[in-house]
Amino acid sequence: MCKISFHDAIKKYFFIVIIIMSFLRVSRLVTIERHIAEEQQYHPTATGEYSRLLRDLTLALRIIARDVRRAGLNDILGITDSTNVHGETVKKLDEFANEVIFRAMDHGGHLCVMASEESEGIIHIPKEYPKGKYVLLFDPLDGSSNIDVNTTIGTIFSIYRRLDPSSVEDGSEEDVLQPGFKQVAAGYACYGSATTLVYTSGHGVDVFTYDQTIGDFLLTHEKVRMPHKGKIYSVNEGNYSRWSSGLKRYIDYLKEHNAETSRPYSLRYIGTAVADIHRTLIYGGIFMYPADTHNPHGKLRLLYELNPLAMIIEQAGGRATDGYNRILDIIPTHIHQRSQVFMGSLGDVLEAEYYLSQI
Repeated sequence: MCKISFHDAIKKYFFIVIIIMSFLRVSRLVTIERHIAEEQQYHPTATGEYSRLLRDLTLALRIIARDVRRAGLNDILGITDSTNVHGETVKKLDEFANEVIFRAMDHGGHLCVMASEESEGIIHIPKEYPKGKYVLLFDPLDGSSNIDVNTTIGTIFSIYRRLDPSSVEDGSEEDVLQPGFKQVAAGYACYGSATTLVYTSGHGVDVFTYDQTIGDFLLTHEKVRMPHKGKIYSVNEGNYSRWSSGLKRYIDYLKEHNAETSRPYSLRYIGTAVADIHRTLIYGGIFMYPADTHNPHGKLRLLYELNPLAMIIEQAGGRATDGYNRILDIIPTHIHQRSQVFMGSLGDVLEAEYYLSQI
């Protein structure tokens, strides 16, 4: 058997590193765990509890990513016989992802309570486990309607501090019903051609890509900034007839030809919020899920989808509103509250708000 010398092994290692770095838009090779550890410099009193929470959460994301790729083989495509709290048919993979996140997060001692889009009420930490000072809200599998057609789906999460940080008791619904501006961190994972993790803790937005060969997330886009305006709008235009007159005028405006304002815009709509938002984050433009006559309060959930996505968009220099008010300032009154949303490049969202304000 041919033995590789130490010198040759070192050369091979650096050759692999050079190849990996050629695909990264950053100047250094950083894993998600190292990145989180480095961010502790912003929190001199940090105890490491938050870092361990993120470690457990990224483990859950890796497991979900693995089984999304193997869904057809593992017989977890298709629907179950049940519906969730919103009356929507529960996909098998939805159920699986919800269980994976719960089982990864329930015993670490970091959380006092959880809440999921798939669960009717708050999710208590089992009594045999210690209670921590953080709250986790999540949409285990965004884009369920796209599961069976192999389109990008994702997981969205949001982290808060509990209201009483000295408590070691169970968390409450009040701990869950906090406005988005109180988020400690937010992020989403996209399960597509690659598994991408987009994350912010209030110090900019960083993008990580999962490398199966080393089993970890690597930093691939550092401190993402959105363009002031884009050339893409994302909305389900099949609902046009049910929209307000102001919104109709805005959509018509986007489709007019005007070279000076880079119109017409291109329509791109996937129907998975994380996928549409991820494209908007990278290329700019505007993502909309407006209210209509069938859904007068909008359709997306404030706590599980809009607050974490809005934090990411704002941290990248964009804007996220309900057409009139900042999403992160909305005071939630119930855990499955919905809202309409307009988020994306600052200039595009301000333009949409102008049209919505016109009678």
